[in-house]
Amino acid sequence: MAGYGIITVVMHMKNKKKTNAARILDTLGISYEIKEYEVDEDDLSAVHVAESVGMPIERVFKTLVARGDRNGVLMAVIPGGAELDLKALAAASGNKRVEMVHLKEVFSLTGYIRGGCSPLGAKKEYPVYLDSHAEEQEIIAVSAGKRGEQILLAPADLVKATKATVVAMVR
Repeated sequence: MAGYGIITVVMHMKNKKKTNAARILDTLGISYEIKEYEVDEDDLSAVHVAESVGMPIERVFKTLVARGDRNGVLMAVIPGGAELDLKALAAASGNKRVEMVHLKEVFSLTGYIRGGCSPLGAKKEYPVYLDSHAEEQEIIAVSAGKRGEQILLAPADLVKATKATVVAMVR
C-alpha cells in the first residue's frame, strides 16, 4: 500500500493541471513562461501581482470584461496601473457606449473569477482589445486563468492567440 501512495503522488505531480490559457498557447506553438505567486485574498490588485512576480507594473496587464451597447461582451487588456477609457474602447469596438460588466457576471460569462481573468480560454470567444502600451514592452504578463499564476509572453503572441485589436484605451 505504501508504494501505491507514492505512485499517486508522482502521477499527481506529473499531471499538474494546465489552465485553458496555457493549453491554447501550447496548441498554437507560442512560447510563454508561467510565473506563480502567493495570492493575497485581501489584495487582488495588479500592483500586488506585479510586486509578487517581480515585474514593473507597466508590464503586468489586467483583463477587464465590458459590454458594448451594440456588439455585446468584450475584453480589454490594459496595463495594471492604468484606468480604462470607456469612450476609447467604445469607439474602437464599434459601440456607442461601453460599460464594465458587473463583477457578479464575470464568472458566468467567462468562467473566470476576479483576480484570475485571462484574455485566453474564456467560456466563449469574446473580442479582445489590447492597449497599445503593450507594444512598448518586450514581454508582458497576463493572468493564466487562475489566481496565483501569470503567463509571460510577447505582446505580438498575445495578439496572435486572442486575435486582439491593439488600440490606445487608457487614461
